[in-house]
Amino acid sequence: MLNRIPASIFWTGLWFVLVAVSLFVRPPLPVDETRYLAVAWDMWLRHDFLVPYLNGEPYSHKPPLLFWLMHLGWAIFGVNDVTPRLVAPLFGLACLFLTRSLARDLWPDDRRVHDMAPLILLGCGFWTLFSTLTMFDLILAFWTLLGLRGVLLAWRQGSVCGFAMLGFAIGLGALTKGPAILLHILPVALLAPLWAGQLVPENLKTAKPLRSWRWWYFGVFLSVVFGVVIGLAWAIPAGIAGGEVYRDAILWGQTAGRMVKSFAHQRPFWWYVAVLPGLLVPWLIWPPLWRALWRLRSSWRADGGLRLGLIWFVAAFFIFSLISGKQLHYLLPEFPALALILAFALCNQVPSGVAFWDRALPAMLAVGLGGFIILVPVLHVIPREPFWLPLLNNQWGALLIAVGLWIFFARFDGVVDQAQIVKIVLVPVTIVVTVHLAAAPVLKAAYDLQPVSQQLKIWQDEGIALANFGKYHGQYQFMGRLTKPMAIVGRKQGDVAAFLARNPNGRVVAYYKTVPTDAKPLVQYHFRSRTIVVWDSKTLQTHPNLRN
Repeated sequence: MLNRIPASIFWTGLWFVLVAVSLFVRPPLPVDETRYLAVAWDMWLRHDFLVPYLNGEPYSHKPPLLFWLMHLGWAIFGVNDVTPRLVAPLFGLACLFLTRSLARDLWPDDRRVHDMAPLILLGCGFWTLFSTLTMFDLILAFWTLLGLRGVLLAWRQGSVCGFAMLGFAIGLGALTKGPAILLHILPVALLAPLWAGQLVPENLKTAKPLRSWRWWYFGVFLSVVFGVVIGLAWAIPAGIAGGEVYRDAILWGQTAGRMVKSFAHQRPFWWYVAVLPGLLVPWLIWPPLWRALWRLRSSWRADGGLRLGLIWFVAAFFIFSLISGKQLHYLLPEFPALALILAFALCNQVPSGVAFWDRALPAMLAVGLGGFIILVPVLHVIPREPFWLPLLNNQWGALLIAVGLWIFFARFDGVVDQAQIVKIVLVPVTIVVTVHLAAAPVLKAAYDLQPVSQQLKIWQDEGIALANFGKYHGQYQFMGRLTKPMAIVGRKQGDVAAFLARNPNGRVVAYYKTVPTDAKPLVQYHFRSRTIVVWDSKTLQTHPNLRN
C-alpha cells in the first residue's frame, strides 16, 4: 500500500507534522531564533530594509534576505509570530522537491532514486531537526541545489539559461549567508571534467555538446560575476548607509576574516569527522545501507552522478574543516549530496534475504529512546538532577515505543523499496515530534521569554528606561514588541552607575544562578538553569553589591 502512494505526499505530510508541532509547542529559542526575529522587527520599525539592525545598532553578522522574507509575510498577513518562523522550514520543504529534481537530472531513467532521495534527506536526524528551526542554512541549501541544477543545465544544453541560474543562485545565496555559497557550489562547477563525461545525457537528441572547457570556465566565471553583482547591489549601498564600521564588517570581517581566523566557534580540523556520524542517524545504523555502499566500492567511478555527489560533499567537507569556525549546521547544504548518493546505492543493490537486524536496529533505537523518556524521571539515573526533569511529559515516550514496535513487526522485503524507507524515516520524525511534546512544559517554563518581554513592554510604554546587564542578543525586542532599544550596562566600568543616575525610575534586567537575597526584585522568571531578575534603579542604588 505504501508503495502506491506518491513519495511527495509522504515527505510533505511528514514535514507538515514536524513544523506544526514545533510551532505549536516550542517558543522561539534564544539566542538565535529570538535574535533573528528581533533584527527583522527592528528593521520593520525603522522602515529601513537596507541595513539590518539589532537593538538600534547595525547588525553585520548576516545579510538581509531572511529578514526581507519575514517582512514579506508581515506585509501580507500583518505582524505575527507564525509567518517569520515558517520561512526557513518552507525552504526546507522546497529543498526536498529540488533534491528530487536534481536526482532526475543525474539519473533520468531511475524513478526510484527520484522518489527515495528526498525521503532519505528528511530522514537524516540532523536535517529533520533543522526543518523546524529559524536558521539560514536550509535557505542556503536551497540556493545550493538551485545552483547545481544550473550547472547541470549549462553542461547538458550549453545554454545561457543554466549559467544564469547558477549566477542567480550564487547571488541569492550571498544575500542569505555571504560568500559561503561559493564553497558549496563552485567545487562541483570547477571540477566538472571529473564528472561530466560519465553523466548520462537526459535526452540524446536535445543534448548539445560542450564547445570546449575554455567556454565552460568562462561561463562559470560570468556566473560568479553575476552572483557577485547581485550581492554587491545590496552590500555597497548598505555599506554606505551603515557607516565605516558596518561596511568593513560586511565586506571583510564577517566573510574572509572568518575564514582566516574565526571570531567564535573555533574547533580543531578533525571536528567534523568526529561529529558527522551522529548527524546521519538512523541511516548510519541501518544494515541495508552499508550493504548497498559496499557494493558500490568498485563501480562508483563509472557513474557521473555519484562522482558529482562525492565531489560536492567531500570538497565542502574538506574546505569547512580547514576554516577555524565550525558549527554543525554549516554542513546542512551538503546533506542533499549524501541523500542522493545513498538513494542511488540503495536502488542499485543486489536483492538479498531479509536480515533480522534490518528492522531490529531502527526499532531498537525508537523503543530505547522512548523507554528512556518514560523512565528517566522515575529511575533518577541523572546525577544532580536538572531542573527540567520533573517537568518532562514523559508519557509521550510511548509514541516512540509504538512506532518502534510497528517497525519491528512490519514486513521487510529483500529489496529496499519506498515502503521500507518510509518506515525508517518515521524514526527521526517521531523522535523530533516526541521530544517536542515531551519537553513542552520545560520549554514553556524555562525557554519562553514572552512573559518577561511583555512586562518590559508595559514599562517601556510607561516611559520607563530599560537596560540589560551584560551582553544583549535582542531576545526581548520582538517577543515584547519593544519599540525602543534597551541600554546595555555592565560591559564598561561605571556604566551601571551612569544609567542609574540618568534614569532614577529605570529597570535593569540581570541574570543569576543564585538570586541574591539582599533585596527583593520587581519580578523574576526562570530561564534555562538561571533566573532572570528585574531590579529598579532605587534598589540598585541602595544595594551597590547587586550591580556585580
